[in-house]
Amino acid sequence: MTTAPASSLELVAPVGKPGDLRRRELAAFLRSRRERISPEQVGLPSIGRRRTPGLRREEVAQLAAVGVTWYTWLEQARDIQVSAQVLDAIARGLLLNQVERQHLFALAGAADPIGSPRECPVVTPPVRAVLDQLSPMPAVVLNARFDIIGFNDVYSRLCGGLERFEPEQRNLMWLAFTDPAWRELLVDWDVAARHMTAKFRVALAEHVAEPGYKSLLKRLLLASPEFAEAWEQHDVTGTSEGTKRFLNSAVGLLNFEYTNLWLGPRPGYRMITYIPADPVTKARVEQLAAMGQ
Repeated sequence: MTTAPASSLELVAPVGKPGDLRRRELAAFLRSRRERISPEQVGLPSIGRRRTPGLRREEVAQLAAVGVTWYTWLEQARDIQVSAQVLDAIARGLLLNQVERQHLFALAGAADPIGSPRECPVVTPPVRAVLDQLSPMPAVVLNARFDIIGFNDVYSRLCGGLERFEPEQRNLMWLAFTDPAWRELLVDWDVAARHMTAKFRVALAEHVAEPGYKSLLKRLLLASPEFAEAWEQHDVTGTSEGTKRFLNSAVGLLNFEYTNLWLGPRPGYRMITYIPADPVTKARVEQLAAMGQ
């Protein structure tokens, strides 16, 4: 059995209150960001030998205008109060991008002054109708945990037939990291796997106390050393448009441009549509659609 790093398994351990779990994850995230920034990047002189890469704690405290002891306690996951103003200063001091900033506030359990509405995801019959009407373009509906909660027939055929998986197995991250056939399906598996891991970390910050999220994380950490390694990087990223390549056993290589259609006011539940990027892909997608007729 694979042994995942202790720092990761702490997050899914059955002991501890949700606040304790958040503080531990917040501490680990802050350390990972601090270690990635050089003094020169934030206008500080690099003085003396450094035992570890990146900024020292006292330098982050200086940038955020807080006490060194207080910031040290924050990285030690102690139960201390932290205001939105201080989090804002830390985010600026650590040069966090927008996704990292949102992740920081979510872990701290504080409202970002920028603000954002709560998600209100609903998969309705009209959404089901849209999925079907998009054919022959593949389309799938996911939640923030990457569970596959809706799809059209073309998407299923693109993936080699989703009916071969039990409903609880229909999770893109689980399939990507544990199913050899799914790995072959994703031509650029390494890029896709890292990107999903970074997006899942963002989602988990807002759902850290929910059993479904913790269960998936624990299963992935124990089942996949590659996931455990990617998880320890503490990378976070937002959802974006892009390109994706699939190698389908029936029709061959397919190149798509994909886009996300949000099903609520906040990124979470979304419909992903795959648009053929070239005439060959368009013809092959039409072949997939015709297989069900």
